[in-house]
Amino acid sequence: MHTTELSRFDVAVIGGGIVGSSVAYHLLEDNPQLSVAVIEPDPSYEFASTPRASGGCRVQFTCPENIAMSLYSIEFIKKFDAVMSAGGHAAQAGWVEGGYLFLVAPEHTAALEKNARFQQEHGCVVELLEPAELKSRFPSMNVSDLGLGALSPQDGWCDPNGLLWGFRRKAVELGAKYIRARVVAANLERFKVESIVLDDGRVLRADAFVNAAGAWAGEVASYFGMPLPIKPLPRLAHYFTAGSPMEKIPYIKELSRLAFRSEGQGFSGGLVNEQALRGFNFEIDHGYFERVVRPAVAHRFPVLEAARCHGSWSGLYEQNEFDGNPVIGSWNDSLPNLYTVAGFSGHGMMHAPAAGRAMAELILQGAYQTIDLRKFGYQRITALLPYSELGIV
Repeated sequence: MHTTELSRFDVAVIGGGIVGSSVAYHLLEDNPQLSVAVIEPDPSYEFASTPRASGGCRVQFTCPENIAMSLYSIEFIKKFDAVMSAGGHAAQAGWVEGGYLFLVAPEHTAALEKNARFQQEHGCVVELLEPAELKSRFPSMNVSDLGLGALSPQDGWCDPNGLLWGFRRKAVELGAKYIRARVVAANLERFKVESIVLDDGRVLRADAFVNAAGAWAGEVASYFGMPLPIKPLPRLAHYFTAGSPMEKIPYIKELSRLAFRSEGQGFSGGLVNEQALRGFNFEIDHGYFERVVRPAVAHRFPVLEAARCHGSWSGLYEQNEFDGNPVIGSWNDSLPNLYTVAGFSGHGMMHAPAAGRAMAELILQGAYQTIDLRKFGYQRITALLPYSELGIV
């Protein structure tokens, strides 16, 4: 191992996934004169969360900040292909306006109705559907145990990999330098981060440092002495087809954390096991679909009793164990030039455009300009004041 000092950068972004690449893009879009380094250990993104994500984007949240980030990000993704081509590569976000449909039992109808009204007040299109209306629109659906559905028809999904590479290529075109390395230590002065140490011994100095390391963000934060309650939550997703024809469906979400949608000639999705052991586990439990997912999807759509699973894949949620919402902002109490944008708990891809925009504003202008995300700041964790999302997560 050798020790070499890299040239100093204005901003060093730790993590070159979709959130880190969005930060780099927005910084350079705002100020082309900046020098921005992005440290990413795996340019193939083999174990990154984004390529393993479902691509869903929806407005059905209860925190105004999440709603605002969704509205911003969905519009950004809709325009993505037109504005983000770079270096001869066409950007391909693959946006599908398939809608989201939240389903609840009778005892939860009041809460869903309240959430929908709140979302409508914040500019969202959300329709409330009684069981008979649900059955009329989706004839294959079992509605016997349902009290209400909330459909947001302008929501949808996109190609996560296309979004990630669109951001990365555009950031590189604008001048971002991607460095293949892993951060292993940090050098601190009394009230600032002076530099970070990479696994090949190189030292990188910068004026500002951004922790956008996703599921690895808690580990990265520890190098700076920052307790960050973000842990990797393993999850499985599946592609399956129906035994006999059924209608196309929007992205179905239930309180059990069952989540699946139409995908080509079949469906993709799964059921998150919130009790799964935290850790960097990419093993695939090939019996999980048969044991857990098939019964759940077949209960909601009986025709899926004969569903055939064609493939399963694993991924990680960057789970904020404190309250499930992201940590976005600077560590003003200790290291003001250390910024965090992580802990999205499964919503990182859908909120990456807005989060990157917000981080660029905070670094360059000292305050949020587009969406006020101060409630997502780290201070709520030090103050032990959770700010939780009450929608179906």
